[in-house]
Amino acid sequence: MRAVVMEAFGAPEQAVLKDLPAPVPGPGEVVVRTRAAGVNYPDLLVVEGKYQHKPPLPFTPGKELAGEIVSVGAGVDQWKPGDRVMAQVEYGAFAEDVLAGADQCFALPDGMAFTDAAAMGLVYQTAWFALLDRGGFKPGETVLVLGATGGVGMAALQLVKALGGTALAGVTTMSKADAARAAGADHIIDLSGEDLRDGLRDQVYAVTDAKGADVCIDPLGGDPFDAAMRALAWCGRMVVVGFAAGRIPVIKANYLLVKNIAVSGLQWSDYRDRTPARMAEAQAEIFRLHTEGKLKANVMATYPLEDMADALAVIRDRKVVGKVVLEV
Repeated sequence: MRAVVMEAFGAPEQAVLKDLPAPVPGPGEVVVRTRAAGVNYPDLLVVEGKYQHKPPLPFTPGKELAGEIVSVGAGVDQWKPGDRVMAQVEYGAFAEDVLAGADQCFALPDGMAFTDAAAMGLVYQTAWFALLDRGGFKPGETVLVLGATGGVGMAALQLVKALGGTALAGVTTMSKADAARAAGADHIIDLSGEDLRDGLRDQVYAVTDAKGADVCIDPLGGDPFDAAMRALAWCGRMVVVGFAAGRIPVIKANYLLVKNIAVSGLQWSDYRDRTPARMAEAQAEIFRLHTEGKLKANVMATYPLEDMADALAVIRDRKVVGKVVLEV
């Protein structure tokens, strides 16, 4: 079977396409024939050797895929060959056949395209847990989403609207404002201004009657994080998802005290590994909302497996709007 292989950490362009032996499932495992694989910002970090968990070299990147189960290991009775699933792994998804834990596979709704399924795992789960578990979102609240046109950002905007909230989309360039509105944003917050420290708060206050945002989901860090902390409402909740802007911010604790603010972090893979049943519940709800027409996959472009480097370059160069997917 064909697989993308990194023989050393570095630029995505260093990846090679190789023929490897097909995997054999062990107890509690399945092998999935990949039809589509989601490409995510963490994949770029893994390839470059900057992720918190480094796989042993050589390795195949990729954290999520959709396809059909082709074989099951001992003790697996919830799946059978031919079942259509979305599966998640720590790495290895960018291959024609992928080994996955049976408890980390999710049944696809009837008629759902594999490309859509591959785009509605990691980013939607991240947005779901950031919004509900870490952010404590309640219907009627206002949520500020930074990096709103990235994969997590667009998923978060859609979820806020599907669950009865007001969505504020923070965009780093106004050319992406229409995409944010199409994903459900009620208001656009411009993150490109020179006076971001006060300008972000002024914009948020202008559309919330000076109350501020109840929740902020932040995959950026850096200056947008600092400014968003000043735009939170009393008892606001900041959820740290990542640092795509490059700088890991330092929190001024007096902000927390003065406005009763809570700041929490979200590590997606911990939910996958520590609470698979909870992950399955969340994914079932995500698929249900998709079936009801309240969520849609945000697939910007698809690439063949051998063009993984091009797909990751779109993310690296911050040209992505929504998701990119590899088709196998």
